[in-house]
Amino acid sequence: MSTPTSEFLKTLTERGFIHQCTDLAGLDGRLSAGIVPAYVGFDATADSLHTGHLLPIMTLRWLQRTGHKPVILIGGGTTRIGDPSFRDTSRPLLDDEQIAKNIAGLKQVFSRYLTFGDGPTDAVMVDNADWLDPLRYLPFLRDFGTHFTINRMLSFDSVRQRLEREQPLTLLEFNYMVLQAFDFLELSRRHGCALQMGGSDQWGNIINGIELARRIDQCQLFGLTTPLLTTSSGAKMGKTAGGAVWLNADRLSPYEFWQFWRNTEDDDVARFLRLFTELPLEEALRLGRLQGSEINEAKRILATEVTRLAHGDEAAQAAEETARRTFAEGASPEGLPSIDLPRAELEAGVPVAALLHRAGLASSKSEGRRLIRGGGAKLNGEAVGDENAVATMDDLRSNALTLAAGRKRHTIVRVA
Repeated sequence: MSTPTSEFLKTLTERGFIHQCTDLAGLDGRLSAGIVPAYVGFDATADSLHTGHLLPIMTLRWLQRTGHKPVILIGGGTTRIGDPSFRDTSRPLLDDEQIAKNIAGLKQVFSRYLTFGDGPTDAVMVDNADWLDPLRYLPFLRDFGTHFTINRMLSFDSVRQRLEREQPLTLLEFNYMVLQAFDFLELSRRHGCALQMGGSDQWGNIINGIELARRIDQCQLFGLTTPLLTTSSGAKMGKTAGGAVWLNADRLSPYEFWQFWRNTEDDDVARFLRLFTELPLEEALRLGRLQGSEINEAKRILATEVTRLAHGDEAAQAAEETARRTFAEGASPEGLPSIDLPRAELEAGVPVAALLHRAGLASSKSEGRRLIRGGGAKLNGEAVGDENAVATMDDLRSNALTLAAGRKRHTIVRVA
């Protein structure tokens, strides 16, 4: 279609958010005609989201900024099953207590990106356990089972790839796509949701919901997916040697979060500025065109802007200042990530490779030894030359040690 007329789709198109849409022209017309409630679903498999969730979160933020209503669907019900999409194994099943704890953690994330309330474009958060828990199995099968064919469900990539690799797909997981389709129908009825958004791996699940609503309620719903992101080197977005890049400060400090974005590969800067910040498009494009040493300024702005959205202005400025002092002045100020180490362990001696792993600076002890062999590890500012080096009480400086992996990743080891 030609350039969208609705501000929401125009923004998403210009900034590179759209991967697929079921009916772009039809959705554009609906968005231009009035307020459209739209939702993204998030299962409560952890007590924080991570940077792999940022694309759908940013689509919800732009949705609200352009005059529409975000609906966050928390999968308090579907989390008990687990989404099998493009996974090789079943998700571990969580009990109700853990799911409730995880939901409380997820609420912290959304409160920073969206405005909640009772207004026409204020965000709302709903839990699919509200309508899934009361379902009676046999009436549900009778009323909805005839609208899903096994032939069609087997054709979806997320299912087909799992079966082609001869990896088990349980009946429990197979039901997930039916329940997600039912979610879309219920949200259409309860909240007027006309649009479901999600990552491209959710395309089949979204289509199921659209077709179910068309057959049962004779209404037209829409689906829109964002691309699944990898970095220019092919790495999965949001993964580091230390694990996921979490959005909650109690899982990952604002400084570590800032540093993750500051370490963005040169070829990804322009794209990430468009997707993960709210800088005017022209400014994002200008910064993305910088070359050589000048691109470091673009990376600094990227890191600060993304951290501002996730943790607030004060935390973003503090993280930037911590980085400036650490790398420009060689200091070790408060604000760096830290871990605790019992004094008895240091008295007995701790391999530096193991410390690098515990600090999240290496994905394993073996990776820590490789880092040392490559000359990339420092203890108290001095390069560690021996892969079998051991940290002892002799290395203690004011009840702490400092570890570094390369020039940009630092951790304080506090000894008590």
